[in-house]
Amino acid sequence: MKLYNVKLLTVTCEILAQKNVIDILSKHNITGYTTYEVEGNGARGLRGQGLKNEKNVKVEVIMQEKKLQAVVEEIARTLFTNFAVVLYVSDVGVIRTEKFV
Repeated sequence: MKLYNVKLLTVTCEILAQKNVIDILSKHNITGYTTYEVEGNGARGLRGQGLKNEKNVKVEVIMQEKKLQAVVEEIARTLFTNFAVVLYVSDVGVIRTEKFV
């Protein structure tokens, strides 16, 4: 079975930024993503154990490389200043590339 190379964009952010991330994805015609609440400790201290608006979320998106740069640049430009955001990209292999346009 052949695997095709695509990118996995992972954005971990405070829950208050989740809608912004999803809006950016939608603006770039990306409709498939997975979100879940996460806990952790980082530069802004222990997160995810307090009030609802203090939680962190992780948004994962598998996408073609051709859309990646514009999405990453917009997230960085519009969210990094005002929100706690960690963003990274990984290479992944998928069987059905038509799912990730």
